[in-house]
Amino acid sequence: MTRRVVVTGMGIISPLGIGLDENWTAVCQGKSGVDYITKFDSSDFPVKIAGEVKGFDPEQYIDHKEVKKMDRFIHYAVACSRMALDDSGFTINEENAVRVGVQVGVGLGGLPAIEKYHDVLKERGVRKITPFFIPMLIANLASGQVSILFGAKGPNTCVVTACATGTHSIGEAGRLIRDGEADMMIAGGTESVITPLCVGGFHASKALSTRNDDPKSASRPFDKDRDGFVIGEGCGVVILEELESAKKRGARIYGELVGYALNGDAYHITATAPNGEGAARCMARALHSAGMNPEDIDYINAHGTSTAADATETMAIKTVFKDHAYRLAVSSTKSMTGHLLGAAGGVEAIYVLLALSRGILPPTINYTTPDPECDLDYVPNQSREKKIRAAMSNSFGFGGTNGVLVFKHLIN
Repeated sequence: MTRRVVVTGMGIISPLGIGLDENWTAVCQGKSGVDYITKFDSSDFPVKIAGEVKGFDPEQYIDHKEVKKMDRFIHYAVACSRMALDDSGFTINEENAVRVGVQVGVGLGGLPAIEKYHDVLKERGVRKITPFFIPMLIANLASGQVSILFGAKGPNTCVVTACATGTHSIGEAGRLIRDGEADMMIAGGTESVITPLCVGGFHASKALSTRNDDPKSASRPFDKDRDGFVIGEGCGVVILEELESAKKRGARIYGELVGYALNGDAYHITATAPNGEGAARCMARALHSAGMNPEDIDYINAHGTSTAADATETMAIKTVFKDHAYRLAVSSTKSMTGHLLGAAGGVEAIYVLLALSRGILPPTINYTTPDPECDLDYVPNQSREKKIRAAMSNSFGFGGTNGVLVFKHLIN
């Protein structure tokens, strides 16, 4: 008998707020979390805007002594895991710990710690480097710290696949449950790299918007006047649970993870394959794994980065969904959060699950000038009440890596 996987808890930190309610209220109101950079002096930078998390205090979630041992991406991962576990109503104890695993990935890891301690090394010498420097920056220490702090003794691993990280983390965690390796997984993506080197590096690759005069309108997926993505930070973590286990303890279920696929473009280190060929194959495979037809999907949370690749993703959607592409809704919540890199897939999966459970479609804000190459229903500028049966979440990353998740209402 196939083991089914459901979502029973969620935790989120984004430029739109901290926690499910704050995030969902902002999404439904079409608010932007993009503003001027405050994490460093960007006055000499050609890019001065980002989607920063505001008002986060790690000591609300982590002991003061432990906070100093972690970089920001780990703070976010621990905080969101605590939120998600609390939301699920599940307590990890000695009896169940070996069946609970962690898979919280990150795209770039502890770049803030690297930049900080490089300066310490140059200015104050090698003896002033903290002994916690290496554990601060290693990608798998998000999962590692979550496992240690909450006592999860099952599979403990980490996906690092650039901007597809969160999606792959959730998909692979679901596989571990289906394969019987765990009954519950704490899964998602985290990121916090709004630093001089990161912003400078992405600008050098001509990836970022320079719409500095109006930050809140800078991220405009599918709009003809888009000029690059806005870098953001945050974290999205879900509790995945084997269905019968969830039912047995009377858990609230947000939705069922029914489809997942991943593949590669084998084309270019940053550009997507022509016509979205790889993305189209990935969406088709996700539908196949879900046992669904294209007509079964009512909503897609697109990768939609506010770059030229938006047209490529539109082509891929039309390749897979054909005439139905014009009947389903497609939106990009990156229009509000900016691009959260390794955290994007986790955060966007949560927005999809909230749309599924609450019957409201997130908008694509800042959509003012239609692009002839982007001609689908992007839920422009305002959220929309609509009951949906099933939804898809897309993530595509540098190196040509693609990931797609499919969620639907639980049907017993």
